Amino acid sequence: MRSKLIGSIAIGLLLGGLGALAIFNNAGDKAGTTQSGAALIGGPFQLTDTTGKAVTDEDFRGRYMLVFFGFTNCPDICPAGLQLIGAALDKLGDKADKVVPIFVSVDPERDTPQKLAIYVKNFDNRVVGLTGTPEQIDAIAKAYRVFFEKTPNASAPNEYGINHTSIIYLMGPDGKYVDHFTPMTGIDAMVEKLDKRLG
Repeated sequence: MRSKLIGSIAIGLLLGGLGALAIFNNAGDKAGTTQSGAALIGGPFQLTDTTGKAVTDEDFRGRYMLVFFGFTNCPDICPAGLQLIGAALDKLGDKADKVVPIFVSVDPERDTPQKLAIYVKNFDNRVVGLTGTPEQIDAIAKAYRVFFEKTPNASAPNEYGINHTSIIYLMGPDGKYVDHFTPMTGIDAMVEKLDKRLG
């Protein structure tokens, strides 16, 4: 069981890493000498927060977003990522007010707004939990280049797992991609990068 879990985590990290490497649009001239590093991550979305209110990407304009995808039944990668985010925000002090941490569920079948509300508050009161219809989750996952798929449990169909990209995306106040982290990023390394951005 543990080896299967570790394998699932490794797949998620690998796919996340591959996704991060494949998100840049390098446009060259005819000689192939000019490149642009515009990231093809992010975009408009409409989801539901933990109060049942419909929210869009526009609701977060003017602040940085730390966007992390996962699910409430995730055994360790999601808790590790959310703990990292909370610890980094604590170390940033007042500058953390410029950042909105967002946890998007890739398991809308089980992660109701009420369940998400309880889950995210276990890590940090600042985390905004978002869910939606399967179509809405598919749309935001596609926009953020996030991979996810169910891993069936033959003995307990309702207890399926989900392999998913484990990247924490830093989006700018304009909603555009800025940087990314993983749940394995060191707290000090994350704080240093955030601190430089927040001024």
